[in-house]
Amino acid sequence: MLISMKEAYAYAEQNECGLAAVNTPFFELLLAAIDVGEETNTPIILSFAQSHEKYVGIDEIGPAMVTLAERSSAPFVVHVDHGEDIDYIARGLDMGFNSCMIDGSLLPFEDNVEVTSRVVQMAHERGVAVEGEIGAMSGNENGDPSQGLADASLYTTPEEAAEFVRRTGVDSLAASFGTVHGLYRQKPNLDYGLIAELRNAAGVPLVMHGGSGLSIKEYRETIKQGVRKVNYYTYAAKAALEAVRPLAADDETFVFSDLAARAREAVREDIFAFSAALNQTLAR
Repeated sequence: MLISMKEAYAYAEQNECGLAAVNTPFFELLLAAIDVGEETNTPIILSFAQSHEKYVGIDEIGPAMVTLAERSSAPFVVHVDHGEDIDYIARGLDMGFNSCMIDGSLLPFEDNVEVTSRVVQMAHERGVAVEGEIGAMSGNENGDPSQGLADASLYTTPEEAAEFVRRTGVDSLAASFGTVHGLYRQKPNLDYGLIAELRNAAGVPLVMHGGSGLSIKEYRETIKQGVRKVNYYTYAAKAALEAVRPLAADDETFVFSDLAARAREAVREDIFAFSAALNQTLAR
């Protein structure tokens, strides 16, 4: 079933946990995320980032995301992630997505405020929550290897966070405090004190992008300091690839369907472990 992002955040606040926001640009990953949601009966956010158009179009996989979420007995949010323009976000909302993010983080502050405010007005008229972003992160949403550590000079400041939320009216805020998009080549150095300051200044739930590859301790500490949504893609996609490599090399494998089934199961296990790291009640 579809639930609103407001309801999902209320669950996270009540249970002091994080929401797993899984980008699903291939069908096996989408099915695996649905499997985990139904196994755990905890809210999961099914996301599609505009940058994933290189793999599959939102017009193609988006209706499947919405339909699978609606027909499930488990709670899901369907989210346009890293929308780059208002028209693209509107396309997603028109097909049934019920949450969105506008990413103006690479724009000058005033331009970011302007474009984010326009998306907030459009989305709120439809009863849809909006995530904005302030501060910059290295790497990218397609999972390419990130180089080095996050640049502390690009971290979000509490002053910027407070002003941005006040002027745009966003419902949640993605911020930069030490994570990077893609694969980690070095151990991340998260600024937990900054996370707490940002949550207090912003007054809305914080979103952690670049959520793949962290330890359970790191996840739990970010949640303790105010993170309520954690984006996840790279390591789930990597789990699928690693699972099918031996099968693809086996001369006794004759059809792709065998690889797809193996990928779905590997991703299901990976997403379950990720979700459990965000919610102690799921730990086995």
